Amino acid sequence: MDAFDQGHGSFAPRSGSAATLRADPYASVTVWDDEVEHKVAPGGHKGPPGDQEPPDARPEKARGGKGRAFTGIAAAAVTTVLAVVVAGQVTGGREDDSVRPQSASGGDRGAKDSTSRTDGRPVPSASSGADAGQGAVTLSYSQQMAKKYPLAAGLKGSGEFDAVSGFDKAPGTGRKYTYRVDVEKGLGLDGGLFAEAVQKTLNDDRSWAHDGGRTFERVSSGKSDFVITLASPGTTAFWCAKSGLDTTEDNVSCDSASTERVMINAYRWAQGSETYGDKMYAYRQMLINHEIGHRLGFGHVSCSVDGALAPVMQQQTKFLDHDGIRCRPNPWAFPGK
Repeated sequence: MDAFDQGHGSFAPRSGSAATLRADPYASVTVWDDEVEHKVAPGGHKGPPGDQEPPDARPEKARGGKGRAFTGIAAAAVTTVLAVVVAGQVTGGREDDSVRPQSASGGDRGAKDSTSRTDGRPVPSASSGADAGQGAVTLSYSQQMAKKYPLAAGLKGSGEFDAVSGFDKAPGTGRKYTYRVDVEKGLGLDGGLFAEAVQKTLNDDRSWAHDGGRTFERVSSGKSDFVITLASPGTTAFWCAKSGLDTTEDNVSCDSASTERVMINAYRWAQGSETYGDKMYAYRQMLINHEIGHRLGFGHVSCSVDGALAPVMQQQTKFLDHDGIRCRPNPWAFPGK
């Protein structure tokens, strides 16, 4: 808990009834971590073959005279006009096809699909690779964990919570702890991301699941060992005060030990701290590990060697350096070498 400094020594257990649930942090958890063919009218003659009789040796009157000649000429003229009109229509059709939008699969289907995108259909995400550069990019878990999100430092929310639905089975074989994730309504933060972060962080071998000693399982209903709660600063302060803790001075988080709730201050989750700067991924891991460490019974402790990693139970949101000793940020209970 970032509110009060408790205990001395590396991961010193806290006193009180909650200690019955506590286990040795150095005990042993699971390692996760168309083509279209156009018919062109014939243009090599002025009418169908046989439209005109071949000349013969009969006298002009025997061949029908001027009336018949005029009839032949008129028929030929009509045929020619028709041929020109048809050819013009075919040419016009080609020009339309040349500017019509086409999909990668070609044909009229592409034109229809292109038009239908204005009817509310989503444009494929750039992450699909098929239409790179279009639509919103889907961020990976790591990218989301590295981002800061807008949230006011003085926000006081509704005080009402929603449990994040779903179930994440404990991956290890050690002492099992069950927990629920609650998110205060109206925060505008991704509760699913928060729940994923809790499960992945706690079951990392560098965390309290180290060396198989503990394992953590997320439920969304029924009884659980604790409820890790993402809440506005105002609501965090309200719940922490139930356990005699004041989180308002530095806008921090706490383990409200007299209740079922481990409170994660949404302002810190969204914006981080000066001590970690832009290292939001690591800072969020530290927040989870620090407050759950309290729930497991461990008190505050600070680094004692200049240049050393700060213990996860150091109040790293507040400070890294103290008494002339400069500590390095560290999110893990068992960071290794």
